[in-house]
Amino acid sequence: QVQLVESGGGLVQPGGSLRLSCAASGSILSIGAMDWYRQAPGKQREFVAYITRAGTFAYADSVKGRFTISRDNAKNTVYLQMNSLKPDDTAVYYCAADVTDSQYRTFRSWGQGIQVTVSS
Repeated sequence: QVQLVESGGGLVQPGGSLRLSCAASGSILSIGAMDWYRQAPGKQREFVAYITRAGTFAYADSVKGRFTISRDNAKNTVYLQMNSLKPDDTAVYYCAADVTDSQYRTFRSWGQGIQVTVSS
């Protein structure tokens, strides 16, 4: 059993910052790409950023220059530093990871999501 748990969300004023964390736990052999997605009310889930195990990364155009993704492979954790937040960034943020477990099965695992609200 593998679990991804997000933390660090909350309410922040426009222009503020938040740092999300997502820790994977369970019978993990290795983790490949780790991603962040978000879903705003009434909208489809959208890609935010990804990072490979080697550190290659990419961002959605809407967050480039404001968000930074990073990871700690030893801790099976991915981070999302969000700066210059805007009301349009308000959403539930989800992390996802390509996990290989101790049975050598590879699958996509998702966190339960965490709310980020940007409002004055």
